[in-house]
Amino acid sequence: MPKFTFTAIKEGKTLTSTVEASSEDVLKTTLAKQGARLIAIKADRSQSLLSRFKKPKKIKLKDLVIFTRQLSTMISAGVPLTRSLTTLEQQADNKYFRTVISGITKDVEGGMPLGEAFSKYPRIFSDVYVNMVRAGEAGGILDEILKRLATQVEQDSSTRKKIKSAMTYPVVILSITVVAFFGIMIFIIPKLSKILSDLGGPNAKLPIYTQMLVNLSTFMQKYAVFIAVIVFVAIYFLRRYLRTPKGKFKRDSLILKTPIIKDIITKIAIARFSRTFASLMSAGVSVLDSLDVTGGAIGNKVIEKELKEAAKAVKNGQPLSQPLSTSKHFPPIVGQMLAVGEETGQIDTILIKVADFYEEEVSTVIDSMSSIIEPLMIIILGSMVGLIAASVMGPIASLSKNIGNN
Repeated sequence: MPKFTFTAIKEGKTLTSTVEASSEDVLKTTLAKQGARLIAIKADRSQSLLSRFKKPKKIKLKDLVIFTRQLSTMISAGVPLTRSLTTLEQQADNKYFRTVISGITKDVEGGMPLGEAFSKYPRIFSDVYVNMVRAGEAGGILDEILKRLATQVEQDSSTRKKIKSAMTYPVVILSITVVAFFGIMIFIIPKLSKILSDLGGPNAKLPIYTQMLVNLSTFMQKYAVFIAVIVFVAIYFLRRYLRTPKGKFKRDSLILKTPIIKDIITKIAIARFSRTFASLMSAGVSVLDSLDVTGGAIGNKVIEKELKEAAKAVKNGQPLSQPLSTSKHFPPIVGQMLAVGEETGQIDTILIKVADFYEEEVSTVIDSMSSIIEPLMIIILGSMVGLIAASVMGPIASLSKNIGNN
């Protein structure tokens, strides 16, 4: 994690310190919440440069779920927070996670709220996680909130596993296909082209699809290095662009226009919105703050923008169900269910049911896709092999026949 040196004023005293933070913005936010007025901040450039080449450290969702559940159990049993954290640090299997828990324990011992201590590690504890912990601390129901968080993390983990499992087979087949195609075009087709020339002579007339294959092979063989450089440079700049706000918005907009995929992404977003918003509301977080946090947790910038527009409508006095009922991506059922929740005062209960419904829908769609993708990939791979075989073997058979007749 990068280091920053800052100077700030807190309670009339000037403080200068060097701390670790995921980013400059995170450090500024943390200092502001601690009541410190920032004067100057400077990043350790050498550390930042080295960190670019290091793989960011992460922990498994399973470890986070176990940590959350055990912390909830210990707090509800009356174990002091610092002692609970110390115990969990000692039994954590992940070395990096032990270091993180140790840092959190020291911050809590120094008087920092648990939510603020979590916010220093955004790669592990998301905005939703941190805000729910803050709400639990404020309402005195931290153990209950941690139980709900553990359930929510498990649901997200389950959905990700299903998507990953469904995509593993097509990605592997596609990768093998691409590698095989380039291998055939660069190493095998040139040799077969020489055989065809030897059999038919320099003036032999090949079928158009065979000639196109030979020309493509010659081009790829001649400019292989140039093509590889262009591909890598294009991927590099594309990844940089997709990290920008504009790039993320364009990517998410394109995803929501792609057939089949848009339905899955939309249902995942609705399920995530419903469960997260319900959890935040039940924790006592205000509607506007819940919308702000939930929007960032959905994972789609287009839908996040819609939620920001909905937040403006709520700020102007409208119930949340109204703007969501006219949304492009939220089905009418969500707005109607939300309206019932607003009338009965059970928004969290109703939205949990909505989340369960759409998570089941996502599971059904993914299972259906898995059964369709496998034969589809086999057809694509078989068609490619058949085309190459026909382009090569057809002319060889024809030329061999002509030679036999002569």
